[in-house]
Amino acid sequence: MSQEWKRGRAAKRVKPGNGRALRPFRWWQLPGRALFHAQFYNRDGHLMVYSVDIPSKRHPGYDDGKSKAHLYLNGKHLAESKLPTAFPVCDGTIEVATSAFGVKRCHYVSADGEDRQLSPDPKSAEGRRSRLERVHPTLSRLLGFLSVLFLVIGTLLLLLQIAEPISAIPQFAEYIGTFESPIRLPLWLNIGLGLAALAASTDRALRLRYSWLDSAGN
Repeated sequence: MSQEWKRGRAAKRVKPGNGRALRPFRWWQLPGRALFHAQFYNRDGHLMVYSVDIPSKRHPGYDDGKSKAHLYLNGKHLAESKLPTAFPVCDGTIEVATSAFGVKRCHYVSADGEDRQLSPDPKSAEGRRSRLERVHPTLSRLLGFLSVLFLVIGTLLLLLQIAEPISAIPQFAEYIGTFESPIRLPLWLNIGLGLAALAASTDRALRLRYSWLDSAGN
């Protein structure tokens, strides 16, 4: 019920498009613009190509302080919406959501519950990361492992840093005592680990692997 309510609420944000043509992805739009595609055959057997264009702040599609997603059908602008959103499409919806690090969801959900991710445009950052996974799977798995590792380290350090001042509050100290972090890192290492966690979340965003760990680790 909760998921249906969220999808219904997201669908209310959708506004009709103006029919303009979808602009091809250019290399200078890296890494801000994201572009995904999905192909369907309608009941008459005609091919329908849906494209979801998610521009960056430097793009005209970014408006009123909130990013928008634009839906195209066979290269023509069909609809637009503030994020998160759910575009009604062929026998289902395309759900789109972003995080501070990039796109965290761009999936087609059919009426019978099928859930699959749209394919990133080959020229986009997400498409290039997907190609790396296909061409160099071992390297891709290593990057994925390092991403999780740096986020776990960042989360643990954050918890230690939070625990120390909280334990110093008299109301807490009376019952649990004070806590002193056993780890004291120099400033340069703190900054380095922070940048590593940011890079890790960016890599995960390019694979649409966002989770609570990405926010906690940063």
